[in-house]
Amino acid sequence: MLPVFELDTPQGQAALNACLDRLRATAGAGGEVVSVVSNIIADVRADGDRALVRYVCKFSDPGFTPDRLQVSQGELAGASKLVDADLFQAIKTAIDQVRAYQQHVMPKPVDPITIGGAELGLRFTPVDSVGLSVPGGTAVLFSTLIMLAVPAIVAGVDPKRISVAHPLPTRREGDDDAPHDISPIVLATAHLLGIDKVYRVGGAEAVAALAFGTDTVEPVDMIAGPGNVYGQLAKAQVNGAVGIDGFYGPSEIVTIADDTADPVRVASDLIAQAEHDPGKCFLIVWSREVLDKIVGKVKSQLGQRNRQDAIVRALENESCAVLVKDIGEAALVANRFAAEHVNLAVADPDALLAKVRHGGEVFLGDATPVAAGDYYAGPSHCLPTATTARFTSGVSVYTFLKRAGTVAYRDGMPKIAVDHIARMAEAEGLDGHAHSARARG
Repeated sequence: MLPVFELDTPQGQAALNACLDRLRATAGAGGEVVSVVSNIIADVRADGDRALVRYVCKFSDPGFTPDRLQVSQGELAGASKLVDADLFQAIKTAIDQVRAYQQHVMPKPVDPITIGGAELGLRFTPVDSVGLSVPGGTAVLFSTLIMLAVPAIVAGVDPKRISVAHPLPTRREGDDDAPHDISPIVLATAHLLGIDKVYRVGGAEAVAALAFGTDTVEPVDMIAGPGNVYGQLAKAQVNGAVGIDGFYGPSEIVTIADDTADPVRVASDLIAQAEHDPGKCFLIVWSREVLDKIVGKVKSQLGQRNRQDAIVRALENESCAVLVKDIGEAALVANRFAAEHVNLAVADPDALLAKVRHGGEVFLGDATPVAAGDYYAGPSHCLPTATTARFTSGVSVYTFLKRAGTVAYRDGMPKIAVDHIARMAEAEGLDGHAHSARARG
């Protein structure tokens, strides 16, 4: 069920390297996929709403019409009445907790420092408008809306300048007569957050519409959110015309487990990621006995889950267990995966945390489920995947803030500063720069 790579063998090392290569290739996909995405973007830029309707008809609803592209204000306002009261309260509490955490990590104003006669500071300002890509497809991820919108709002983005792109659910065989629309839970969450622009479109076409605008979709300054490879590569292609958050693709977990870990808990976290369809699960251990216990619990829990086919596919085709020599090598391997979620199910997770440099979010101890981060705890669950946590971070208030230095010679420029600047500018052949400094001397 879970392929095992033993790192003390050449075969195991080669298998791990191949696995990591496949992961990195997801974020840097080329060839036909890139061409398809480029064509979709060009189509939406040229044909606007008509192109969006064609794509929704092709992928989701053959009867889709232009008047349905944007969710009406009445639908947003009435959605909360369709949501179970206990669930609605859970959503409100999750919003409050995420808001409290994001307010806690919001960067504070920096006191200015005076160097060489110049008063130097740093200011943070939010982007003006944001487009949020909220996946729909096989699961109604209303939690993603919370995890994207709340950090943006705390950063200072006006909810009225936040747009949400959310696709219609994927049609399944035999459900042609079933209602086919965005879940009222998503709409109620948007209304609760004060967001009034929700569009029934997803994927690369949604990214193109948010970046360049259509008659219905307002263009934005930044696009953030997870999704399939087409949507993520579309973000890469529009980067520069707008800002983007990073590559947030198929969900993944790395769990490091020792003999103190509860196999039931570890197995449940692996299954939770595998059911994302696709999900990627990586288990790192240095004991065959620990590995066997965890795999045994995965098998025993599998029959209790609804998405058994997706879980089995993920475990057999997208995942692996890595047998290492000790906890030190486990940390090294985890850093190579640089995974979205890192679960430290060991006796002393804080000591191991000091060795884990790369990961979108880290969960300390087997008592801490990754699902807490997915829904409730506070940090956003929108996190880098495909080993990109080596160089980028998950969504937070920082995602939606810009930094700008400030410089003020309030008492005029010191003569030595004028002389040094002028000499450096002239050495680069830029006498205009030199004169602009000497004009202050």
